[in-house]
Amino acid sequence: MHIILGALGSILTILYMLDRLGIDLGGLNPFYWYRRRAFAKKYGADPIFSVEDPMHIASLLVIGAAKLDGDLTAQQKEMAQSLFESEFSLSSKDASQLFGSAAHLLAAPQLIENQLAKLAARSGERFSPEQAESLIGMMEKVAAADGGLSASQQEFIAHVKTEFPAVEKSEGTWA
Repeated sequence: MHIILGALGSILTILYMLDRLGIDLGGLNPFYWYRRRAFAKKYGADPIFSVEDPMHIASLLVIGAAKLDGDLTAQQKEMAQSLFESEFSLSSKDASQLFGSAAHLLAAPQLIENQLAKLAARSGERFSPEQAESLIGMMEKVAAADGGLSASQQEFIAHVKTEFPAVEKSEGTWA
């Protein structure tokens, strides 16, 4: 017993001396380390993956599909905003804000293809079959607003069709 008390006293003395020398011992706390690690992961994560609302995810996929070939054209922007108004039952101001937030989150053109593939894979279960069908229709309309679909756009839309639930012919519902 005297050996255990001596060892504990030595450890306590060493920790006290390290603290007095200014060495931070807070990093030894496993709960503090876990909290710090969780915050760093959340802070360093891509903000696209924190979006959970199906309407916002759909707007990201629609705008992203159109941006696969480069910047959006005026026809694509107008088509996207009109589809957001009609499909999502939004006012023109809300549709414009939804478009702006989606375009802002997809600002890095070199990352869009990777981000969209991961977003589609993560969020497929959040959509009903009707919403998935409506989403795919909106993606095709907006991407083809200034001409035909490119190969990368067709490939991405086919990938989204495999990730989202299938549906027969029915009307999409978002409201």
